Amino acid sequence: MKVRNSLRSLKLRHRDNRIVRRKGRVYVINKTQRRFKARQG
Repeated sequence: MKVRNSLRSLKLRHRDNRIVRRKGRVYVINKTQRRFKARQG
């Protein structure tokens, strides 16, 4: 999982990426290509 300040560029890397808020953190998740996971902060 990558940790980044800005997730916008990571969201655009794959069409299935979703931005999700969980417990005050912002995540990029992808059900089909799991290597695109990321977290902000």
